Amino acid sequence: MPQLIQNPSIIEAAGNKPKIIEEYAGRVNSGHQNVSVARMKSPEGWVEPGQRPEFEELTIVLRGMLRVESEEGTTDVREGQAIVTKPGEWVRYSTPESGGAEYIAVCLPAFSPETVHRDA
Repeated sequence: MPQLIQNPSIIEAAGNKPKIIEEYAGRVNSGHQNVSVARMKSPEGWVEPGQRPEFEELTIVLRGMLRVESEEGTTDVREGQAIVTKPGEWVRYSTPESGGAEYIAVCLPAFSPETVHRDA
């Protein structure tokens, strides 16, 4: 029988301002190890430390703009667009524009604090 996920789990976020992470599927909320799916709501001016994760991340912006910095440059991902980052690639996410952003992040395998490797 299909599994209904009634509610997400709220996950603590990294960064300079409070950000809401609602994990629907993943290690915490559903026990999934191979994939995580979360809705993020980050405020204007939020920025997190750079990271070099072991997982692939696919991000779809629902509202606002998400800035993704990499060693190759900066990409602004706007509402209706998506970006894919590869395992081992250095990235830093931020939401510098007015109103912040809302987006969905899918990580393969599932997000884990032990495999994100944030900058000190």
